[in-house]
This record gives sequence, structure tokens and C-alpha cells, in this order.
Amino acid sequence: MPCMIYRKLNRLWLLLRGFQYKQLQLIRAIQHVVGGMSLDSLDWRERFVEETPGDSVSGGGPRQVPGACWSKVEPTPVPNPTLRLWSDELAEVLGIERGGEVFLGGNRIADGMSPYAQRYGGHQFGNWAGQLGDGRAITLGEVDTGEQILELQLKGSGVTPYSRFADGKAVLRSSIREFLCSEAMHHLGVPTTRALSLVTTGEDVVRDILYNGNPAPEDGAIVCRVAPSFIRFGSFQIHAMDGNKSALQALARHTIKHHFPGHSIEDDEGVIEWIKHIARDTALMIAHWMRVGFVHGVMNTDNMSIHGLTIDYGPYGWIEDFDLGWTPNTTDAGRKRYRFGNQADIGGWNIARFLEAVSPLMENPQKLNDVLDYYYQEYQVVHTRLWMDKIGIDEYEQNEIDLVSELFVLLERTEIDMTIFFRLLSKVDSPDVENLNFAFYSTESGSQKEWNDWLQKWWVCVDGSPNRDKMRCTNPKYVLRNWMAQLAIDAAEKGDFTVAEELYNLLKLPYDEQLEYESKWFQKRPEWAKHRVGCSMLSCSS
Repeated sequence: MPCMIYRKLNRLWLLLRGFQYKQLQLIRAIQHVVGGMSLDSLDWRERFVEETPGDSVSGGGPRQVPGACWSKVEPTPVPNPTLRLWSDELAEVLGIERGGEVFLGGNRIADGMSPYAQRYGGHQFGNWAGQLGDGRAITLGEVDTGEQILELQLKGSGVTPYSRFADGKAVLRSSIREFLCSEAMHHLGVPTTRALSLVTTGEDVVRDILYNGNPAPEDGAIVCRVAPSFIRFGSFQIHAMDGNKSALQALARHTIKHHFPGHSIEDDEGVIEWIKHIARDTALMIAHWMRVGFVHGVMNTDNMSIHGLTIDYGPYGWIEDFDLGWTPNTTDAGRKRYRFGNQADIGGWNIARFLEAVSPLMENPQKLNDVLDYYYQEYQVVHTRLWMDKIGIDEYEQNEIDLVSELFVLLERTEIDMTIFFRLLSKVDSPDVENLNFAFYSTESGSQKEWNDWLQKWWVCVDGSPNRDKMRCTNPKYVLRNWMAQLAIDAAEKGDFTVAEELYNLLKLPYDEQLEYESKWFQKRPEWAKHRVGCSMLSCSS
């Protein structure tokens, strides 16, 4: 009898749930027609919290949280949340209208949200750092848009158990850089997390921008960033280092179930194919970084997404003159571990650490050795294809590949703007370096012959007719140079967000000519930016 009652109640509950779902879909359809929904009307999910082990304590200050993948914690309310920047495109994906400062500033939690901070570890600058985690980021929850499920996370929203000795806040300058860059990278075709909004908080946040003993108050801000998940290499590393196989398995099963359907960890071959997928996506991401001249600046394993997405926009930068040894990160100025030309190798080093982390899932971990070779093979294939596209060559053999190697030598030897050089190259009608003069910071007569020799060799390879369409689609005209971001920051700190808005709109169409912006933004680095903090020198301070 009790079983029969239970079955009837369960059937009734399922019918009710089905009715509520249809009602929600109807409401969403109506709201889409009349202009979208608000954040508190979204279909929120709790898959990560429900399927992985969590902290037994909610909220609270910094602490060690062994065995957990997350800790429940709510954002810290702020005095005056004010919406400053907004991604209409991402809002359309989510099906919401502009607004919602009380949620995006962390002052209110909507029904269905289940805020938490994720726990992970990581190798920082090559050294194991132990427990790290979301020290200034709080996930509001996962949103089912009907087509995909996306995680919404507030960066700069207050203290979590993983804040250590920090305040969990973020400042306006770093928040503008994250908002603009993540959206710019998306439109460049580089795999990335996205940014929905930037909200100023109305409070001062004290930071020492260069870690040189000069702390100062800055405007506080919060960015809402969006991704399929914010699971990282370090999310797995922390459990492997702790020797907690059950937590590692739970995280792996959750990750595969929701983000890598078709894969499995039930046998060694399944684990290998899953990791190869992650290695391939990572190789693709880094190859695109090299294509557009982007330097991440802090490729620690806790900053590597399992989705192959660019994540954690800190001391990043775009190459101005082509320098494979350049890093924007002052913390890395001595070793230059994360320099431009070392990014592919660091990607491989990080993959190797990830292989170590998942090895407890396998009967024969030695089989994982092949995955690292696979990563490098995939990177080389994609990297070569992208650079052939950059110089307009459709079919290529070793001679054409050697042509790119020779170009690298010339680019490094000459102070020349990478973005402008390749954009102008897509327009040249004869193999004459004078067609490219605008890209040079200085022209030396001694190098002109070398350039013309290379251009002549290239011109012969393409039969005087490079694939210009492919070149224009591969070589952006506009990227978010640090000096451009700094101009937006300077204005915003005075209450003027029009420069940031202009850059946001400009960088939605990075491959278009946009002649109205050319004289202002299609320019080499100005002299004032060569040694200015925020342009040539950045730190992890935010």
C-alpha cells in the first residue's frame, strides 16, 4: 500500500513538474516577444552543486576545505551597484533584458540561484601552490536557455573560503580589461569565456598595482562572466594531490556527463579519448592566441579551462612589435616563463600536469604518455594552417612552411607592428616593402633588401594572387591593445564610459574596415604608452 501511494504521488509530482515547465516555456516565449526577461525569471540549475562533493560549512572566512569541489557562499552586498557596460549579444543568448544591477552587483539572490565558490589548486609559475579556488569569484548558478546551459559568475563579488588574505573584490581598471577583452576575443574567433556586464560598486578597493609598496584606493567593480563551466585543470589537480579518488571520480563523471557527452571514464581508452579532446581544444586556443598576437601573461594550471577557453584575463597583452620573448606580466619579467613564444610549450607542460591529475582514474596510467605527443601534433597542424591563412596560401608543402619561419626571423629582427603588418600584407599589389611602411616603427635601409627578398619569394609562392579573402578573415584590423584599454580606463575613472563603449562596439567587427575609426584606432603604439603602467607593465593586481 505505501508503495502504491508513493507511485501515485510521484506521478502527480511529475505531471505538476511538466505543467510548470510548459508554463515557464510559455512565459519565456511571451517575454521574448515583448522584449526578454530579467535575471530572476531565468531557468536556474544546480548540476555542479548536486553532483559533486561540497563544503559542509556555508559562507565564512578563508579556510582549508579538504575533499570539496565547492563552498556555498553569497556575494557581499555593495553600496551602489550601477550598470556601466552590457553585452547585448550575450543578453540575447540568455534571453534577458538590460538591467538587473541588484543581482549583477551581488546585492540580491534570485529564486533558483545557488551561489558557490569553486575549490581548485594549481601550479603557479611552475610550482605547486596547494588549495587556491575562487578567491574573488562567486558562481550564481547555471542557466538553461533552452539551447544550452551556461554558468554565470560574478568576479569581484566578495570574500569566499578561498580568498586567503584578500578581500575578494576587483577594481574598475581590471574589470574593464576583462569585459572588453573577453568580448573582443569572442569576435576574433578565439575560444573564450564571455562577459555579460560590468557594474561599479560605489566603494573603494585598495590595491598595490605593481606590488611595490604603494597601495592606493581604486573604484570597485564586478564583471558577470559566462561560460559552459569554469572547471579548470586545477579543479582535478587538487583532488589528485589530496589523494581523494572519490572526489576526483565525481568531478570527472559530472564533467563528462554535461560537457563531454559521448566520452567515458569507465576504461583507460575512454579516459584517453576524453583527455585528447581537452588537449585538442587547448591546442586550438593557443594557436589562435599566436595568430592574433595575444599573450595571456599568467598560464598557471588554475587558469586553464577544460573547455579550451581563454579564462582569467589578468596581465594579458597584445604584441605591438613582434617579440617572441615579450611578456606583459611584471611578476614574470625575470624568468619570462609565459612569454609570447613560449605559450605552446607551456600549454604542453600544463597538459602534462593534467595527465598526472587524472592518472588515478586509469588502470595503466602509462598510456597517457601518448596524449602529450597528440597535443603537440594537433598544435602544429592548426598553427601551420592558421599561419598559411595569414599569408594567403591555400595549398602548402615544406617550402611554404619554411617561408613562415623566415618571416618570423624578419619580424623579430625589425621593430614592426604585427597586427598592422599582416593587415597591410593582405592588400599589397606588388612585392615591395614600401607598401608596408606604415607598420614599421622605424625603417632601416639595411633591412629593406631582406624584406623585399622575402616578399618576392612569397609573391612567387602565391603566383601574385594570395587568397586575400582568407587573409582578411584571419588577420584582424583591430585588436584590444593595452594602450587602447588604458584610454578607456582613464576615462572611466573620471566617470566617462563612452571610450569603453566605443571600443566594445569597434571590437565586435575586428575584421571589418570601419573607416570611421581608422585614424583613431588603426595605429601603432603611441610613444606615451611605451613604458606606461597598464600598457607595457601589468601585474595580477585587480
